[in-house]
Amino acid sequence: MTAGGAPINGWTVKWNLSNGQTISQVWNGSLSATGSAVSVSNVSYNGSLGASASTTFGFTAGGTPSTPSLTCTSP
Repeated sequence: MTAGGAPINGWTVKWNLSNGQTISQVWNGSLSATGSAVSVSNVSYNGSLGASASTTFGFTAGGTPSTPSLTCTSP
């Protein structure tokens, strides 16, 4: 996640899992999933980003790999 030209305080990345995909572990983020809809939001230590600053999260997944379409938002 990279902030644009202004600082942000909180972020969320959303995408949809393909059929048969699962997520078993997430780090540097908080996972929420309903059916195939997945979102990862910031945790306490990486939600505030200065202008143009970035942070990363990772996850362990199962199933056939795909390239999802991501939606990134900040409250």
